[in-house]
Amino acid sequence: WIEIKEREMRGMKGEILLNISAEKAWEMYRDNDKISRVNPQMLAKAEYIKGKGEPGSLRCFQLGPALSNYVKQSIEKIEKVEEGRSVTYQVTDGDLKKMYNPYRVTFSFIPVSNEQCVAEWKAEYEPIAPTIPTPEKARDAALTFLKLFGKIENQAL
Repeated sequence: WIEIKEREMRGMKGEILLNISAEKAWEMYRDNDKISRVNPQMLAKAEYIKGKGEPGSLRCFQLGPALSNYVKQSIEKIEKVEEGRSVTYQVTDGDLKKMYNPYRVTFSFIPVSNEQCVAEWKAEYEPIAPTIPTPEKARDAALTFLKLFGKIENQAL
């Protein structure tokens, strides 16, 4: 007789106010060309290696020199999409997969007005060892990156 204990996954979240509409932020996040031009120091390249962004798609993020000492690459399987609002994915390969299993993230863009939205990053994760720290670095990098959406949206992407 073996008792299996259901453990609740750990969670973490952060949010940031962007000075662009939720619609524009969503479009930038989902478009590989646009997101790859936001800050190549942080994100060198994004590409769908399977599918086009619908659930079941695989998206690869190659991170730039500013983050490559932490995470070089992340391959994500998209699980759920609320069109124009949020996307949830699970990391299936890359450096984060070596630290957490599972590691699931939801990015949401919540309208505040026609000119602003709140970008939310939410993670559910389980460290693979007790010595693995919480993914604050991942959260801070994601929020720093999202903050740039409002700054560069006015430049011709």
